[in-house]
Amino acid sequence: MVPGITILAIESSCDDTSAAVISDGYVLSNLIANQDIHKAYGGVVPELASRAHQANIIPVVDQALSKAGKSRDDISAVAFTRGPGLLGSLLVGTSFAKGFALVRNLPLIEVNHLQAHVMAHFALEHGRDNRTPGFPFLCLLVSGGHTQLIVMHDHLSMELIGNTIDDAAGEAFDKCAKVIGLPYPGGPVIDMLAADGDPHAFLFAKPRIKGLNFSFSGLKTSFLYFLRDRVREDENFIAGNMNDIAASLQNTIIEILVAKLVRASKETGITEVGIAGGVSANSGLRKAVQKEAAKRGWNLFLPELRYTTDNAAMIGVTAYYKYLRSEFTDHSVVPQARIEM
Repeated sequence: MVPGITILAIESSCDDTSAAVISDGYVLSNLIANQDIHKAYGGVVPELASRAHQANIIPVVDQALSKAGKSRDDISAVAFTRGPGLLGSLLVGTSFAKGFALVRNLPLIEVNHLQAHVMAHFALEHGRDNRTPGFPFLCLLVSGGHTQLIVMHDHLSMELIGNTIDDAAGEAFDKCAKVIGLPYPGGPVIDMLAADGDPHAFLFAKPRIKGLNFSFSGLKTSFLYFLRDRVREDENFIAGNMNDIAASLQNTIIEILVAKLVRASKETGITEVGIAGGVSANSGLRKAVQKEAAKRGWNLFLPELRYTTDNAAMIGVTAYYKYLRSEFTDHSVVPQARIEM
């Protein structure tokens, strides 16, 4: 391990502006500025997001440096999210990182947002028992835009073995929540309501997808038609059954996810298993994978809740391992809205 590496990391892929300082693999600070304005529109508005990033990025970086007890002169490299994400949002973070690095003649490190979600499992913190996965490591990445099964062969070598062929699990949560009148983002609200509902009250369609891929478009259609028919019979059906609807929807999505994770573990023989991404904060999913881990002898890894959402710490941790391999990028790099793992 090379000592004395301090990385300033920037994450701006969607609507959260985040900056973190990572020193020798340890997270010293991880600041996030949220954008509540999108709640009024039921989803992220790209133009509003990019404007908010421009307003937030300098104060967030200043706070991250201050909390870490570091100055600009202490920074060894600057890391940023190149993609995937909203192009305007990514452009703000990329441009800031380039400017910061250029003025101080620092190395620049681009990071894949999806890879970083998985690498959140390797975030170290002082004063904590830092438990990290061994290799190979099987991870279920579940977020608003992606649902993937990934095998990590080492810190930077990742193999995609399963992907969604249409909608992601997080998108299914949010869109179904919108149908029943819940605010954005709907996933956390569904999770909260499900705690007081019967997960077996209602049945929704589960797609039959071969292999390790996922599909959630059929579930959304089934959910919509189910509600349409029930509301015709009783116009107060949704309000009167909100908790059971939420619990049944959540249970269906979780069963789909866990079934594929179990299959992936069986097919690969990997028992170092974890979940990552925004949906990995879902309490029902966490309980379900814990149950399977106990049953199947998995060495299970659940990310700290602060590392499940979009955050710069995961960008910085990934960049730290890229720094050790001298995997730097030049200033001609441009952000990409779509990018492979």
